[in-house]
Amino acid sequence: MRLVLFLFFWVLSYPCFSQVKKLAYEGIVAQKIDYPITLDGQLDEEIWQQEDGWAEDFIQYFPSDTSLANAQTKIKVAYDDKFLYFGAIMYNLGPREEYVSTSLRRDYRGEQNDGVSFILDTFNDNTNAFQFGVNPYGVQRESLIANGGMIPSDLNLAWDNKWYSSAKIYEDYWVVEVAIPFSTLRYQDGAVNWNVNFYRIDSKYNERSSWSPIPRNFSLISLAFSRKLMFEEPLKKESANVSIIPYVASATDRDFLEGTSNPANLAFGGDAKIGMGPALNLDLTINPDFSQVEVDQQVTNLDRFEIFFPEQRQFFLENADLFADFGTVGIRPFFSRRIGVARDERTGQNVQNQILFGSRLSGKLGEDWRVGLMNMQTATDPDLGITGRNFSVAALQKKVFARSNVGMIMVNQETMNAEGGFPTIDRTKYNRLAGLDYNLASADNRWTGKFFYHRTFEYDNKDQSGAFHSQLNYNDLHISSSISFSHVQENFNPEVGFTPRSDYKRISGLFSYQFFPKSKIINRHGPGVQTETLWNESLGITDELHSLTYRIQFQSLSTLTFLANNRYTYLFSPFDPTRTGGEQLQAGTDYRNTFFSIQYFGNPRKSFFLTGRGEVGEYFNGNIRTVQGAMNMRLGYLANISMNFSYNNIRLPEPQNDADLFLIGPRIDLTFTRSLFWTTFFQYNNQIDNININTRLQWRYAPVSDLFVVYTDNYFPGSFIPKQRALVMKLNYWLNI
Repeated sequence: MRLVLFLFFWVLSYPCFSQVKKLAYEGIVAQKIDYPITLDGQLDEEIWQQEDGWAEDFIQYFPSDTSLANAQTKIKVAYDDKFLYFGAIMYNLGPREEYVSTSLRRDYRGEQNDGVSFILDTFNDNTNAFQFGVNPYGVQRESLIANGGMIPSDLNLAWDNKWYSSAKIYEDYWVVEVAIPFSTLRYQDGAVNWNVNFYRIDSKYNERSSWSPIPRNFSLISLAFSRKLMFEEPLKKESANVSIIPYVASATDRDFLEGTSNPANLAFGGDAKIGMGPALNLDLTINPDFSQVEVDQQVTNLDRFEIFFPEQRQFFLENADLFADFGTVGIRPFFSRRIGVARDERTGQNVQNQILFGSRLSGKLGEDWRVGLMNMQTATDPDLGITGRNFSVAALQKKVFARSNVGMIMVNQETMNAEGGFPTIDRTKYNRLAGLDYNLASADNRWTGKFFYHRTFEYDNKDQSGAFHSQLNYNDLHISSSISFSHVQENFNPEVGFTPRSDYKRISGLFSYQFFPKSKIINRHGPGVQTETLWNESLGITDELHSLTYRIQFQSLSTLTFLANNRYTYLFSPFDPTRTGGEQLQAGTDYRNTFFSIQYFGNPRKSFFLTGRGEVGEYFNGNIRTVQGAMNMRLGYLANISMNFSYNNIRLPEPQNDADLFLIGPRIDLTFTRSLFWTTFFQYNNQIDNININTRLQWRYAPVSDLFVVYTDNYFPGSFIPKQRALVMKLNYWLNI
């Protein structure tokens, strides 16, 4: 029946959405050149001196979307056999001395920085793209865009690759020159055109603009709105396109709780990136080390379920959406952080579980097909009580209609024989999943949706092990709405995924309306309502959350949101609302609470700004007052200092405990140059009785090649008695063959 419903929604969507015609915009031509381009920010080569061939007349996206940008931009594209070149001129309205650059560190966030960005949809699918950006001080950023760029989180800045650029500031404009190796990109051999867009963010005029117009109710990185970049000659990939990234690392650590220590020793390993034709990439890794990745920012967990932390490790990032975007929030069939990461319950910290080796093939098979294959092997670690496992994932995706796609995924987890004998795999301990997803995206981006059915398989072959979900969204200038239904059966168990709970049905809805006043202070504002209800067959309704909201966005980019909430909770098992080990509320009891919230996000262009959330109201059988937020201070582009804080004042009647939960996290990020960075942060969390100190020095001595020195320490807060301590040094080098 679920498959019938799935196919029904699929067929139904075709006549509704395939008829929507995308606006046709003229494009630009990339000229083929046979002479070198010197990246010096002077635009004195012949190609840049020609008056024609520029992408001009940028359209304003913010604060409005109905006029030409005040601060105009023009961009030209050229190419030779090895590089794609961009020349860009960003004009000001007069002489200008200062620009906003929050840091000299690579991969700056775009909203608060001056900068220009180039979006390349190399397969013309309006779904996946590369983004490259440069700010006036020459700081680079590169990212991958997935899911059509429908929301800002579809942009992944953790992806790194090798490319080159230069920037230079003049009296009333600034200039950028970029050279991107074709070996860095994935595209169809013989391609004659790509979809592209360019956008600029300007801090002084508080303006965001793009070459191809984007309605302001959509994301600035939306791939539904683009123009054509046409090449004078078809593109060819003739080089082998092989990158080797070896590393050497040395680490020493001491566990004061267990009374053990490990002397400094050398470790070797590395990655390889091999282009399998112009559109597929094979990633290989042997004994990878992720010690340079920043530790997770802690949160106070008052939820009954596991907290989601995003993937940051470079090996898993290219084409990550092929694996990670199956399912939906809270029902993910695959979550790469299950591989090589374990949780040390003594500190509440995630710790590395060694990956022995792995491989990943991902990319395009023709214009409409994408494929992803992955196999990873982890090691047995008796000290942490972890048995080695083998993880295999296969994903296949086909584009249908204008921008929609159908995907299939299979996940297999095998547990190794803990005794180390034959057979090497314990045949009674496996976890497998098969799933089918349909992702709907109309040509004009107004209608989106997701429909899927997944099923898990284990040795005892349990029934009721499926998950079904259907969701339909609509987004117009004034109206945003969504409705969804989920059914997760009681034995659905994706061990390599992220599904914190099972045995429920859920229906949810959202509706909001935006007004756009003619005001110098307020850019947009409007009310909204959100609702969700969960239930199962045996207990009836188990959870509800209903919220009335009013959101105000100011011309300064700051936002203010008011919320009135009503929540119902049924406890399946005993639960301590403070999660501090106090007296638990009994299973089978239920609670209905009303509480009020206010959220504020300050103007990120300012050198000092605040973000915060306050909440007051009922909490289970008591009351709660919450203050969370961050104070952020920027000293030019040399230093960013922030203080994250969280305080929860929980008052419960006896015999439950009261609690005052503090989480404080000061952070200092120093960028001495574009290649030397030092980050230090401190986290005090009395909920898990831990102080964590992490400091990381990074020297980027060559493109995408780094030396890291990382020190981390954990203490008991009251006595400052140490728990664990570690020092790591890592050197890697990116070599193109």
